[in-house]
Amino acid sequence: MTQDAALEDEERKTLLAALAREADALRPELHRYAARLVGSVIDGEDVIQDAFARVFATAGSIPPGTPLRPWLFRIVHNRAIDALRQRSTIRSEPLEMAFDLADISAVDPEDALIRQDAVRVALGHFAELPVPQRSAVILKDVLGESLADIAALLELSVDAVKAHLSRGRARLRSITDVRSEVPPPPSPEVLNFAALFNARDWDALRRMLAQDVRLRQARRPEVSGAADVGRFFTYYAEYPRVRIEPAWLEGREILLVSAEPSGGPSYFMLLEWLGEKISMIRDHRYATYVMEGADVMLDASR
Repeated sequence: MTQDAALEDEERKTLLAALAREADALRPELHRYAARLVGSVIDGEDVIQDAFARVFATAGSIPPGTPLRPWLFRIVHNRAIDALRQRSTIRSEPLEMAFDLADISAVDPEDALIRQDAVRVALGHFAELPVPQRSAVILKDVLGESLADIAALLELSVDAVKAHLSRGRARLRSITDVRSEVPPPPSPEVLNFAALFNARDWDALRRMLAQDVRLRQARRPEVSGAADVGRFFTYYAEYPRVRIEPAWLEGREILLVSAEPSGGPSYFMLLEWLGEKISMIRDHRYATYVMEGADVMLDASR
């Protein structure tokens, strides 16, 4: 290897190391953005997983000196928009329409209170906003980004960002969060999984795995195959003891995980089934930030 090639290789390793540190530090913040943009803490984590796979696949093409924070936000933003397009839920709105209803010169004296309210808004309500408004409100009121940084990320003028922000805030204020539905009882499969897990019957749980089962965990490579995924239960046998209980989140059955003997839930698992076999385990042990904003509904029969 020539001296120039060795120097180039060393610079690339340095960049990758810096990128890995920045990505890991920003992950909770990026998830807050992605989750509210797509309206789901579960799908938001999928966006982050996919975005980071792209990040490290294209890391070699990052121009030297590129600020990593805005670059990472742009990758996550684009992946979230892709996810919305795939779900066909994205709503378009011509930018000029935003100026019809917004006073872009006004400064809201209740900005701090607005930000507090935005953080508390249910994720599903953000989905009722057109995407430009949604992005502006999340970035400004939830994450505290500057107008200039938001404009750069969304490729808009600062005045356009102000307009989308004003309209988005007004729309969120008009939404009343009413949730009266009662979750259905847990499925027999989930109840059985929870009972076996809490009894620490790891062998019985391994027998529930499909041969091509997959395991997804944040900050960990995906694992596939019953033999390798079966070690997941070995790890839980060695961890400090936890218990799980069925619950509902975003219309999906989950398993809340709490520390024994009396700790509250700190993260959750999500199972996917193929018949009576488990085809996917999503474990958020290393992504407890996913619980932020999660509108969990506990089993009403308990």
